[in-house]
Amino acid sequence: MKKLEVVRPGPFATVQDLGRPGLAAIGVGRSGAADRRSFRLANRLVGNPEGCAAIEATLGGLVVRFTEHAVVAVTGAPCAITAGARAAGMSAPIPVRPGDEVSLATPDNGLRSYLAVRGGIDVPPVLGSRATDTMARLGPAALTPGCVLPVGTPSLPHPPVDLAPQRPFPDELVLRVVPGPRLDWFAEDALTSLLSAPHRVTAEADRVGIRLDGPVLRRARGDELPPEAGVLGALQVPPSGHPILFLADHPVTGGYPVPAVVLEDDVDLAAQARPGQSIRFSAP
Repeated sequence: MKKLEVVRPGPFATVQDLGRPGLAAIGVGRSGAADRRSFRLANRLVGNPEGCAAIEATLGGLVVRFTEHAVVAVTGAPCAITAGARAAGMSAPIPVRPGDEVSLATPDNGLRSYLAVRGGIDVPPVLGSRATDTMARLGPAALTPGCVLPVGTPSLPHPPVDLAPQRPFPDELVLRVVPGPRLDWFAEDALTSLLSAPHRVTAEADRVGIRLDGPVLRRARGDELPPEAGVLGALQVPPSGHPILFLADHPVTGGYPVPAVVLEDDVDLAAQARPGQSIRFSAP
């Protein structure tokens, strides 16, 4: 079986696929790639089904080594790439020779890059998925130097494409929101406050969620809310009044009220937000 070795994982890298949908009723979140749009593109570029497992690298720094010929593609947060001693481009199939190391530099903007290899990462699935759920601790552990990942057998022909240009990530992210299930727990101007000014991504940001700093969303009720189902993109507001935006590894329930929810199509963009970056919310 073909394999790749992780020489350096960078700040944080995991194996991801499209997660474990449909298991929330038994307490298992979906997890999977944080930016699913970029993840799917990486797989398509190497001729994989979109759900094949790939590597999600946070802030670059990933270096992997191949012992056999392979084809890889890198998408998501744009970064300089080398394959062997050769420079390579984003969003394009990259042929790799035996002994080559593929390295990803720190992205210029964005947060998460995806490295797909033709055949997919073939680690054993857990509950039907190869994704690492950092909150539930399901799936393979975060990548470490020296770990070896098996590569599967290609099931589709090579795609007739040599480049898939991506739109650059904006300096200020604009995310569309719809009213949430507990908007009536907040002051009448809460939704207006949410939309009226930008919010800053704090350092408390990971695959579970992003804690935001900006206008305080004032509560109209002070009592406690029993835990209820949490969804991807939910803006849950703790007593501080500053929302937490749920990402891929969010909990399946939460006890803070949710005045608004980011549209699922925009959560991919949210997953590329860096600490210090500005986010503005808008109506659809």
